[in-house]
Amino acid sequence: MADISRSNDTGVIRLHPSDNVVVAAHGIAAGTKIERENVAAIDAIPFGHKLATRAIAKGEAVRKYGQVIGAATQDIAAGRHVHVHNMAFSDLRADAGTQSTYRANEAPRSFMGYKRADGRVATRNYVCVLTSVNCSATVARHIAEAAERSGLLRDYPNVDGIVPITHHSGCGMANSGENYDLLSRTLWGTAANPNFGAVLLVGLGCEVIQLARFKQEYGLSDDAHFQSFTIQDSGGTRKAIAEGLERLRAVLPEVNRAQRSEQPASELVIGLQCGGSDAWSGVTANPALGNASDRLVALGGTVILSETPEIYGAEHLLYARAASPEIVATLRARIEWWERYTAMFNMEMNNNPSPGNKAGGLTTILEKSLGAVAKGGTSPLRDVIEYAKPLRTRGLVFMDSPGLDPCSATGQVASGATMIAFTTGRGSAYGCKPSPSVKLATNSDIYNRMKDDMDIDCGTIATGASSVEEKGAEILDYMLDIASGKKSKSEELGYGDTEFVPWHIGAVM
Repeated sequence: MADISRSNDTGVIRLHPSDNVVVAAHGIAAGTKIERENVAAIDAIPFGHKLATRAIAKGEAVRKYGQVIGAATQDIAAGRHVHVHNMAFSDLRADAGTQSTYRANEAPRSFMGYKRADGRVATRNYVCVLTSVNCSATVARHIAEAAERSGLLRDYPNVDGIVPITHHSGCGMANSGENYDLLSRTLWGTAANPNFGAVLLVGLGCEVIQLARFKQEYGLSDDAHFQSFTIQDSGGTRKAIAEGLERLRAVLPEVNRAQRSEQPASELVIGLQCGGSDAWSGVTANPALGNASDRLVALGGTVILSETPEIYGAEHLLYARAASPEIVATLRARIEWWERYTAMFNMEMNNNPSPGNKAGGLTTILEKSLGAVAKGGTSPLRDVIEYAKPLRTRGLVFMDSPGLDPCSATGQVASGATMIAFTTGRGSAYGCKPSPSVKLATNSDIYNRMKDDMDIDCGTIATGASSVEEKGAEILDYMLDIASGKKSKSEELGYGDTEFVPWHIGAVM
């Protein structure tokens, strides 16, 4: 990690001794001399963008973080701006190097959570109105809205709210195969998240995802924590809404009996996300979140790293940390699946970053991925699971998913994440019910411009006002507070009712 406190006073940050580029800590005017790097800027360098510290020949690797982030597409003189106009994706890779910062010990920590009957611990206590098909989405929303509007929850102070989980599928698809299995396990995995104290399943009646089959597959029957019905059997929309409210009245007393109690930090499950990334993501917020992740793993907790297209080019760093050769083989198989999958649609894995990412200083998927992987800290990789499948172990787990943030986070919640830690440099607007989302700003500018949305300012790392270690400790403290009931900024804004985005990979018929 760079000694940012010594670097920022020169106007640039060097992230590794072997790098041939540095990052502009603020806008640099053409002609500015950077004494410590013994170079003068030939071009104006925008905030967060890269400056070449020595001549880089056409075809030569461009290095940042001590890793290859691309190759020069033309000769680049020392002092030049290095970006999309003179650099591109490359198959070159550097060695993973050694990982030596994993935290082996942490003093015991705890939070106030809800312990469920199966032993898992929740950070929230919601009721889920789950839909089997898009056709029941409106009824599910009306049930939740009618319950809130009628004041039904006033008598149940321990219930955080009623969340409609709606989506755009459930029919027009095959009734077997990968796409069916993926949607089915995402639906029930989400509803079975410990942050839901009860589930009301609403179907239309004639859809592909039939309630009777769904209940049989997951061993469900109507009781004080689970209720189900279809609109067609209820007699239509109005009667279905009325029945939904009656069903809620049947489960709410039991949900309300849940009480917060002191629970070890080992019971936390955090989904790691980054969206609207910029050049500071891999310098400030992602390493700080990685530090917090290491701290939580050392306490026995679980963190889920995902977004497979956004580890592409940095997967060798995860291979080097895998706890077994089988884990390496599983992750490699998922990367190869993605290469085949994108090829089917005439796409490439290196078509990332987005226009916003590039405006923020990122140039290639390699640069973006190297920064994204930092969220996972330095602890050993304990498992690789497919999208929305249940967790099988504690520690650092990789869950295969698209890079689209809401879709990836949906899978993490379905796998059991009871909180989402979300880094952003451009200013993502996102929340997640039932699992609270904590926003970590990569730079102080976006934190100050979007203070109502951002929970923690990690931009102080870039100015030298705080270290990665200090910010990692702050993030863990804050997450424990959120887990204990404090509302995150996205919760205060009311985000989370429409961010359920299951991954659809099959044909719509």
